[in-house]
Amino acid sequence: MGGTVDMGDQERERPLRRGWTTGACATAATRAAYEALVTGRFPDPVEIALPSGSRVAFTLANSELLPEGVARAGVVKDAGDDPDVTHGALVRSTVSRGPAGSGVVFRAGEGVGTVTKPGLPIPPGEPAINPVPREMMRQAIREVVERFGGSGDVVVEISIPGGQDLAAKTMNGRLGIVGGLSILGTTGIVVPFSCAAWIHSIHRAIDVAVATGVDHVAGATGSTSEGAVQRLHGLPEGALIEMGDFVGGMLKYLRRHPVRRVTIAGGFAKMTKLGQGLLDLHSGKGQVDRAWLANLLREANAPADLVERCREANSALQVLQEAERRGVAVGALVARAARKTAQDVLEGSEIEIDTVVFDREGRLVGEAHDDRRNRR
Repeated sequence: MGGTVDMGDQERERPLRRGWTTGACATAATRAAYEALVTGRFPDPVEIALPSGSRVAFTLANSELLPEGVARAGVVKDAGDDPDVTHGALVRSTVSRGPAGSGVVFRAGEGVGTVTKPGLPIPPGEPAINPVPREMMRQAIREVVERFGGSGDVVVEISIPGGQDLAAKTMNGRLGIVGGLSILGTTGIVVPFSCAAWIHSIHRAIDVAVATGVDHVAGATGSTSEGAVQRLHGLPEGALIEMGDFVGGMLKYLRRHPVRRVTIAGGFAKMTKLGQGLLDLHSGKGQVDRAWLANLLREANAPADLVERCREANSALQVLQEAERRGVAVGALVARAARKTAQDVLEGSEIEIDTVVFDREGRLVGEAHDDRRNRR
C-alpha cells in the first residue's frame, strides 16, 4: 500500500488493531436513535450484536431528538490500523416513525450512494447498504422493541457527511454506485491490511460486468496499465477490473462466473512475477526472479552476454531496457509466460485469455493472445 516505515522492535511486534465496519457503526447509530425515539433517552455507550453473536459498545459522537418523531445519532468510524478511506468519518442514522406494518425502510442520506447497476447484492434504485448491515440494523430495532416497546415500523436514513468526496477514492463509481459510499461489512469487524476487501470489490465488479452484458473484461495491476489496456481495446469503464496484485483472486472468481474474454494487463515486473507462477503479485509475496528471466531469454536464443547481463541486473526495468536495446522482445516472452500461468488457473474454462505488458509510460512492450481467437 505505502512505503516501508522503519520502526523499533517494540513497535513492529505490536499487534495490528482491528476496527469497525461502516455497517457496524450505522447499526450502533441506528440502535441509539431508535431507543431515544421510544424512550426519550440516548444510550451512550450503545451496545449492538455482531453477526458472530458477540456484543460490542460504541460511544456516540452526537445525538439529537428532533420534532415530529425523529431522532438522530452519529458514530465516528474507527478502522483500527487499516488504511481505510472512511476512517474517522461520521456515520449518522436518522430514524423516524414509519406507517403501520411497513417494517424497516432504508434510505440513503448525504454521502451514501445509490445502486444503479444490476449484479450487486442490492438491486438498482436501492440505497447502497449491503444485506448484512441491513439485517444488523433490523436486529437492533427488534431488540429495542423487545425491551422498550414500539412498533418497529421505522424509516432509517444513513448518512456520511463528506461521503461523496470519499467515494471518489473507491471503486463505487465503476460499480454503478452513485452519490456516495457503501455501507459495508459481513462481520462488523475490519481486519487491518486484509486483502479481503479488495478481492470483494473485484468480485462485485465482475458481477456487475456479467449482469450488464459486458463480455470482455480487463484486469490491470495499476492505473497506468489500466488506462493503456482501455485505450488498446476500446473498453468501456464497466469492463475494467481494478485487479491490483490479486490476479489469482480475479481468475478464480472468473472460473465460477465466466465471461467470454479476459485480458490481464500489467507492468513488466508484475507480469514477470505472473509468468514465474505467482498469483499474488505483491512485493511481500515474491520478487522478480532474475535467474528465471535469464532462462527465459536463453530458451529464446537470446545472445549469451544478454542472458548474463540479465542475471546480474539490478531491476526488471534494466532487463527490459537492455533487451529492447538489443532487439530482443523480452516483453512478448513475459506475456506468453504470464498467459500460461493464467491459462493454468482457468484450465477447462471456455474463457479466452490474453495478456498485455506495458512499460512505465503505458507503452505496449508485449502481448500474447488466445490461440482459439487467432484461428477464427
